Amino acid sequence: MNIASATPCALTIAGSDSGGGAGIQADLKTFAAHRVHGLSAIAALTAQHTRGVTAVHVPDVGFLRAQIDACFDDFDIGAVKLGMLANAEVIRAVADALEYYRPAHVVLDPVMVSTSGARLLEANALDALRTRLLPLATLVTPNLPEAELLIGRGIADMDAMHAAVGALHALGARAVLLKGGHLPVEAGSQADVVDLFSQDGELRRVAHARLQVDAHGTGCTLGSAVAANLCLGHELGRSCERAADYVHAALVGGYRPGRGDVLVLDHFGAAPHG
Repeated sequence: MNIASATPCALTIAGSDSGGGAGIQADLKTFAAHRVHGLSAIAALTAQHTRGVTAVHVPDVGFLRAQIDACFDDFDIGAVKLGMLANAEVIRAVADALEYYRPAHVVLDPVMVSTSGARLLEANALDALRTRLLPLATLVTPNLPEAELLIGRGIADMDAMHAAVGALHALGARAVLLKGGHLPVEAGSQADVVDLFSQDGELRRVAHARLQVDAHGTGCTLGSAVAANLCLGHELGRSCERAADYVHAALVGGYRPGRGDVLVLDHFGAAPHG
């Protein structure tokens, strides 16, 4: 038996969170919880904890490409998950690598702003993200503020979410999972969080009960859970549903390891069985 070929591998290209709740750290925990071997290429370093981001450092893109090359040289990579890519130069370097290696699946989480409100994407990088990465992605997973930046208009209600999905396809997205957690709800409402999955003319609602918590790393975890499920052979729509279930379960079990109020997800308590 070739053990190496039987072990699914996923690569995250993203930023490191020194506080361990989001970014590369959340991605690798998610891969491990799904019994997928996690690889990483660090595109940014953040000084970060549960109360915010205090500093960001972007390594040389040549070293980023060396990390990516090393991963593809030695592993059979079933899916690539993209997270924080801080500037246009980094985005172009990642796009060049993806065009060269052509992985079977690319999940793009267009990280732009942290939970604490810190800007994580330079303004000049937005066009590069639209034109270079969107067309390469199997799936793009924006939240509403990220989608608003991508399409250039506000998203205030469910009708606007439906229109935004169409606009993202018009920009070149092949499949979209638009996350609805930021959609305004009436005070005291327990309305579900509704995400919209769209591919090849199919539009599917993915709904979960809204939890009254402030959490950290949910977007990173969702994207990496989709990538892990794709590595395990699930089709894209089912991968999105399973990933959303995983994030919800990890939120239910979330905990506060730091002095901030935000929850960090319970990745291993939410690990799928079977």
